[in-house]
Amino acid sequence: MIVYRNAHPKYPFLWETADQQAARYNHENDGPAQYFADTSDGAWAEFVRHAEITDPDELSDVKRSLWCVDIPDDKPPPSSLPLHVATGDLTSYPACQSYARSLRDVGQKRIHERSAALVPGGARGMRVNKGLKDGPAREGIIIVLFEYLPNCTGWLVTNGPPPPHVLAVTKHF
Repeated sequence: MIVYRNAHPKYPFLWETADQQAARYNHENDGPAQYFADTSDGAWAEFVRHAEITDPDELSDVKRSLWCVDIPDDKPPPSSLPLHVATGDLTSYPACQSYARSLRDVGQKRIHERSAALVPGGARGMRVNKGLKDGPAREGIIIVLFEYLPNCTGWLVTNGPPPPHVLAVTKHF
């Protein structure tokens, strides 16, 4: 399964230790929790949302590495997390963290959820039809793997700022 992830340019594209900051589906030092998006816009939107970037002028100062990563194509269990929680703001993090902990406690190592960082339909992509056009609306997915992934291969796509159009598809805090 090919997915996308962004990282600070001086760090690898995967976590190798448990000392990780808290995020939607993990507590602090509860890693590794490897967060991926099914689209490059989704990976950029996750960063833009958490960095609270809303002004296009702020993007030029950003330097991030966007990676394309081949991860195992295992199927997760069906989600029982309500959509308003999975896509909520910072106040929804404790519920998401508890949900993830309950899955991890029974040996589950993978979560697929709707992206909280993309507006509904914001994972649309582009098509070429007499010029560049928006693709059909679709929902972005976040994949979280709770494990070390030493056998995954990643390809650096770019080092630089997110593309400006990402601000329009980001669901800001």
